[in-house]
Amino acid sequence: MEKNWYVIHTYSGYENKVKANLEKRVESMNMGDKIFRIMVPMEEELEVKDGKKKLVKKKVFPGYVMVEMIMTDDSWYVVRNTPGVTGFVGSGTRPIPLLEHEVHMILGSDLSGVPELPKVNLTVGQEITVIEGPFEGFSGRIEEVFADRGKVRVTVSMFGRETPLEVDFAQVAEME
Repeated sequence: MEKNWYVIHTYSGYENKVKANLEKRVESMNMGDKIFRIMVPMEEELEVKDGKKKLVKKKVFPGYVMVEMIMTDDSWYVVRNTPGVTGFVGSGTRPIPLLEHEVHMILGSDLSGVPELPKVNLTVGQEITVIEGPFEGFSGRIEEVFADRGKVRVTVSMFGRETPLEVDFAQVAEME
């Protein structure tokens, strides 16, 4: 038997509680040799409120928890009967394991060790204000988002002309 990642469906908002309950059940029922890791996929997002920047963790898939396990009747029973679990994701009677590339895509840095840039709710055409740096106080429109570099290209009006600037995500805030 080989270990694979499976996705379980939970009541929305109970993901962390299911993770904790399942970890306790694995320990109390001596299933540590069949159920290995339990994860609630999270991502960091840069949130700006009242001009203050803050990294917040958000669930990537609300209502779902990932479990690395060897699928046996016993391990299936332990997971399936954990309070808050509504079932495994998959068609038919047997859960379908995730493919290796799906696991890496979903968990990203959790498995690969490569940190990901935080996700930001900035879009092309959005009106923003520069809140930090030499252009602080200027307002403009986002022309391009460079998510891989954590920067945006903004067009601001300077000396009566439209001028493009490239600034970090953290240097801008949505206009209110």
